Amino acid sequence: MGSCSECSLVVGADPPDQDPALKKLQGLQEMEVLSLANEDKTMSANLKYLSLGILVFQTTSLVLTMRYSRTLKEEGPRYLSSTAVVVAELLKIMACILLVYKDSKCSLRALNRILHDEILNKPMETLKLAIPSGIYTLQNNLLYVALSNLDAATYQVTYQLKILTTALFSVSMLSKKLGVYQWLSLVILMTGVAFVQWPSDSQELDSKELSAGSQFVGLMAVLTACFSSGFAGVYFEKILKETKQSVWIRNIQLGFFGSIFGLMGVYIYDGELVSKNGFFQGYNRLTWIVVILQALGGLVIAAVIKYADNILKGFATSLSIILSTLISYFWLQDFVPTSVFFLGAILVITATFLYGYDPKPTGNPTKA
Repeated sequence: MGSCSECSLVVGADPPDQDPALKKLQGLQEMEVLSLANEDKTMSANLKYLSLGILVFQTTSLVLTMRYSRTLKEEGPRYLSSTAVVVAELLKIMACILLVYKDSKCSLRALNRILHDEILNKPMETLKLAIPSGIYTLQNNLLYVALSNLDAATYQVTYQLKILTTALFSVSMLSKKLGVYQWLSLVILMTGVAFVQWPSDSQELDSKELSAGSQFVGLMAVLTACFSSGFAGVYFEKILKETKQSVWIRNIQLGFFGSIFGLMGVYIYDGELVSKNGFFQGYNRLTWIVVILQALGGLVIAAVIKYADNILKGFATSLSIILSTLISYFWLQDFVPTSVFFLGAILVITATFLYGYDPKPTGNPTKA
């Protein structure tokens, strides 16, 4: 049966014409909505590509500058990596305080209240960050050891094992469930890293001539850093999920404990050198670039990661590996790639993409 309105349309007279001015206004409103939607899509796409660029730049530049600074032969003492870690933590604290200041509408009173309420008035919440902070401090020191003994390309590929450790700790600590594609990617990842580390006769000769340190020490440093990165990252994620504090406040807490643990490391391992030549011995422009990149790197990633999906992160990692390989070969000249390395690198890049792949369900799922 038809409704009364339908009967009036058939039997009665035509409805009165809409006011032309109102019709024009509605048309303009619709066009404005479409225009804003298109602008949002364009801005979102631009932010994605900007995120890609920042991720690639940060990842590649930090590895290459750190490697170059640790192998550059200069007169006088080389800078101490333990002090560089401490300075990076202090810079991170300053950067996070500025970000909290900006979020509090540039009010010093509001900033002081937030820091007092969220950090000083919550000592137990703050103490929870001591564990991941100590592990992150160890990891940052290990990265200097690794890049003092490994070329940038080998380091970049091997360090992707942190995907494996993060996945395993996520399953055990957060009860996450991995899909078939993710388990497959982890197997491919381990195979790829094994190929990259596979020794060859030419590689042994090149390592004796080009590398200033031991390949084994570098490999152990990377593997330990992978495990520490996986555990600390998952532990930090668990803390973030349990509380509502901002990521900037959490990074201030991490930086506070990180600087304390870092100073302890300076005193234990490099105390004599610091007392003899000073805390900032060997620091130059390149050293400060490394320190700033290390301090701001995590914050930059945290700021842009909400615009980047897993595929984009995989693409950024792949580009970074390729750029590190090319620059290590042509500029640093401390790396001679082999066919086995290329095979391993391709497998690692494939695994990175596959781990972030989220297959969309097709059709209606049927119940068993």
